[in-house]
Amino acid sequence: MGETKEIRDKVVLVGLNSPVLKKEETAGEETLEELSALVETAGGETVGIVLQNRPSPDPRTFIGEGKAEEVRQYCQDNGATMVIFDNDLSPSQQRVLTDLLGVQVLDRCGLILDIFAQRAQTKEGRLQVELAQYQYLLPRLTGMWTHLERQAGTSGKGPIGSKGPGETQLETDRRHIRRKIDKLRQELEDVRRVRGTQRRQRQKNEIPVAAIVGYTNAGKSTLLNRLTGAGIPANNRLFDTLDTTSRVLSVSDTLDVVVSDTVGFIRKLPHQLVEAFKATLEELEYADLLLHVIDVSNPEWKAQAQVVERLIGELGAGELPRIDVFNKADCLPVGEILPHGEDICVISAKSGEGVSRLLEAVSAKLEKGVRRVTLHIPYGRGGLLDALYREAKVESVEYGETIDVVAVCGPKTLGQAAEFLEEEP
Repeated sequence: MGETKEIRDKVVLVGLNSPVLKKEETAGEETLEELSALVETAGGETVGIVLQNRPSPDPRTFIGEGKAEEVRQYCQDNGATMVIFDNDLSPSQQRVLTDLLGVQVLDRCGLILDIFAQRAQTKEGRLQVELAQYQYLLPRLTGMWTHLERQAGTSGKGPIGSKGPGETQLETDRRHIRRKIDKLRQELEDVRRVRGTQRRQRQKNEIPVAAIVGYTNAGKSTLLNRLTGAGIPANNRLFDTLDTTSRVLSVSDTLDVVVSDTVGFIRKLPHQLVEAFKATLEELEYADLLLHVIDVSNPEWKAQAQVVERLIGELGAGELPRIDVFNKADCLPVGEILPHGEDICVISAKSGEGVSRLLEAVSAKLEKGVRRVTLHIPYGRGGLLDALYREAKVESVEYGETIDVVAVCGPKTLGQAAEFLEEEP
């Protein structure tokens, strides 16, 4: 029998479009549509959308008293249990709106954090989300619970020994959260150290790294599955992958590559998450190649690609070699003009169309003069074999009149061993 999906909340979405807001901070039909998809991902149901146009945000209610009253009435009429804003709200605006509307008020940042909290699977992922949640929560403590305003020990009516300097519960909670933030940062630093050790091992083995990046739901996990048979669940929903997955891909006879899937980017990504996820996304900085997956079937693909470009720059990976992978080509109408040019591949990760061309492009970017060769090394030069084990990929060693080695070598190693190379027929 089919399982009925329980709706967590009925939600009214509200967005403010204003000329004084930056382009990435204002709301529009496209961003509200994306917000609705986020609500569905979080397990909610959108029951209404309100887009307000104002010359500037209202300092107190963001959308103005009159519009707030309209939204309150709309919530009552439609049985809404929550209002989510497409814009960032200040902690005071969030408190005022919660009082005025009579339902819980969240902004886009809070919603994304909730989704991440549901989705994170690994210890590292959960640490990152928890850190981001505490950073988001800290300025919003006042007014979230009634007990926070309670004064501890100043009335003189409490038990003996309770009369003290009068620290409020709010200040106690703030100190507790700051301690939690410091502890989480330390734990994430430990994660970074482990990653650094793994990365140094990869560099020692000279295995290049290709990181898959892209907007959420662009098809990154489907591509990793197609390339490596990773078997990651790939569903048509936002933020389905939060935890980095890495697999080794044999691109050709002479090239193995570590391919890493990363969390999807999105417009208005909470800055707390950009910071918190650096332990995962710092992989980008150390990658040898970026595969930027773009959902070419999405009418908004150009705007989405710009969001990813900007975040790649923020993470210090803007100068890395890159291939733009235009995915979901099978979803386009016949005859549609597709992007083309150097460092561009058009594929369908789902059907496999164009993937062989992508592998050729990856090979061209990363091979860099690597060759499989046979070497005949005299016993008196046996030390060269040690160097090959350190700096090349040794496939076989046979001891006869000479030490006969088959190895995959880069240009530097080939130069050192040139005099022992078996001549090609």
